[in-house]
Amino acid sequence: MGEKSKAIYDATTLGKPKMALLGLQHMFAMFGATILVPILVNGYFNGEGLSVQVTLLFAGIGTLLFHLCSKFKVPAFLGSSFAFLGGFATVANLNTGKFEGMSYGEKLPYACGGIVVAGLLYLVLALVIKLVGVKKVMHFLPPVVTGPIIICIGLSLAPSAVSNASANWFLAFVALAVVIAFNIWGKGMFRIIPILMGVVISYAVALVLQFAGFTNADGSAIINFAPIASASWVGLPPFVIAKFDITAILVMAPIAIATMMEHVGDISAISATTDKNFIEEPGLHRTLLGDGLATALAGMFGGPANTTYGENTGVLELSKVYDPKVVRIAAVYAIVISFIPKIADVIGTMPTAIIGGISFVLYGMISAIGVRNVVENKVDFTKSRNLIVAAVILVSGLGFSDGITFTIAGTSITLTSLAIAALLGIVLNAILPGNDYDFGVNHQGDINRGVSFNNKVS
Repeated sequence: MGEKSKAIYDATTLGKPKMALLGLQHMFAMFGATILVPILVNGYFNGEGLSVQVTLLFAGIGTLLFHLCSKFKVPAFLGSSFAFLGGFATVANLNTGKFEGMSYGEKLPYACGGIVVAGLLYLVLALVIKLVGVKKVMHFLPPVVTGPIIICIGLSLAPSAVSNASANWFLAFVALAVVIAFNIWGKGMFRIIPILMGVVISYAVALVLQFAGFTNADGSAIINFAPIASASWVGLPPFVIAKFDITAILVMAPIAIATMMEHVGDISAISATTDKNFIEEPGLHRTLLGDGLATALAGMFGGPANTTYGENTGVLELSKVYDPKVVRIAAVYAIVISFIPKIADVIGTMPTAIIGGISFVLYGMISAIGVRNVVENKVDFTKSRNLIVAAVILVSGLGFSDGITFTIAGTSITLTSLAIAALLGIVLNAILPGNDYDFGVNHQGDINRGVSFNNKVS
């Protein structure tokens, strides 16, 4: 408690200029990871994917909505969730039923529709927790289920990282090396934003190579500046209205199982950081409600799913300023930037190889977080029932690469590998005897069971 006594819970005592700077610090912490999601998704959709402008807008709006739902008490920032990247990649590659012959741009609204439904599942869980309590709910979603699902999410994306990096292995190595260096040896704020530093420094190296006359392995220019010149300084984000199809919903919705557990871990971590129990007050049901509504709203208008950001929890620990108002200032900054198309187009010139290099860490760390989920919660694999649950999830999640397609009442439905894995894992865990997971007993494990997919390298 001695260190916590130095904390500042009311930032107005610092004055408005310092509050503005603290908000800017939170914006920088979330920026690299938040914009990386639409950049990666654009790769899956051949340039017809998510907009950086829309992503930033709904990160800001989603954060403000979350604060409203949580009684303005929780200092959390909501940025883009990496957990749904595999879902976007799967929808982009759908070629059965109504998706046969569709362009990538035509498939995107259906992926966003799946995001909307995933967000609404948060509301269902929030209601159940309000009615029966958090312990009873978590009994059906123990780490032996959520951990292997998270592992599958990361490993399924691994080929994409290698493919992107192969465009220019030198640039990919620079990006990877910078991220690792700042994460391990960085000091203060720089250790919290290794992804942003990896993007900025490797992009600077790419500029030097471009002006020195170097090209990618296939002879193409390292950076294409053409879109920047034509972009305006002020403009509305390019919204995409969500569409709904059962196949796309079944691709996206099961991912919410993992991200809802991530949310529990994040709120526990923020509680531990600020020395307040936000699971009790304003309550986990309220924070889930805010996260779910933010995700559903973003998906409805063409944005990615939102999630509470581990990076910004790191900023709280660094600054010892725990006032949610400074986080809301960062949200306003994100909204303002979303109306500047030229910034979005500069971001859009990011070389594919840099994305690939950063993805080497990112995708691997998603899987590593799944492993940590299992280890921190001391899942006992000497028990056959735990081995069986984990084994079935892993083989299903990685083995059914094309999913299972069937037709009901003339409608073609595809169950993806992750949907199959989540379904089988939950059912097996429910019917096999010996489920001894008890939420709240191992406090550190509960914090780390859903360590943010966006607190990727810390």
